[in-house]
Amino acid sequence: MNNEWLYIGIFLVVSLGLPAVAIFMAGLLAPKRSNAIKTSTYECGLETAGETWVQFKAQYYLIALVFLVFDIETVFLFPWAVAFDKIGLFAVIEGLTFISILAAGLVYAWKKGAFEWS
Repeated sequence: MNNEWLYIGIFLVVSLGLPAVAIFMAGLLAPKRSNAIKTSTYECGLETAGETWVQFKAQYYLIALVFLVFDIETVFLFPWAVAFDKIGLFAVIEGLTFISILAAGLVYAWKKGAFEWS
């Protein structure tokens, strides 16, 4: 029984040790000389004019989240569509349930005005 825990311990040491060694080596080997160009603010190659900390509309984030939902939908539905002829009726019903839940989310976002640019 102790032998099984030994493998878990080795795995934990390696999984925590490798990133720690990589971060330590990066800090040790990274160039340390800086100059005015390296420490200047970079924004599209131009100096900023006016206030740099502006508040963005929350609607940009909502549209990004809706995009992610439907992007994830394609990730889940692609294998389902590829194996459509090999899967049973239960998997077809599950896929259609998944699509209908996402369609309901689309209708909800549409009715809430998430896609309106005002």
